[in-house]
Amino acid sequence: QVQLVESGGGLVQPGGSLRLSCAASGTIFRINSMGWYRQAPGKEREAVATVTSAGSTNYADSVKGRFTISRDTAKNTVYLQMNSLKFEDTAVYYCHAHFTTMSGVYREVWGQGTLVTVSS
Repeated sequence: QVQLVESGGGLVQPGGSLRLSCAASGTIFRINSMGWYRQAPGKEREAVATVTSAGSTNYADSVKGRFTISRDTAKNTVYLQMNSLKFEDTAVYYCHAHFTTMSGVYREVWGQGTLVTVSS
């Protein structure tokens, strides 16, 4: 069974930084893409940043220039460096991965979420 384990959330002041980590475990043939999504109270889940197996990245307009997604393919781990945090970045951040199983089936998995609170 493939699982994603997130870490790094917490409380930070506006303008501060946090780094989220997400490690995939289990039997995986190939991770095709990984990404971060977030859900603020009363709002729908939205994509924050994604990175493909080829290293292509994509960011939500609201985080461009402030957040950086990176990936360690050897460790099946993805990171989200968040700088210049704003009140509106407060949300539960979820890690997500598309992967291929050993039998060639294409699947996806979500992490349990980690809370990021930006407050003074």
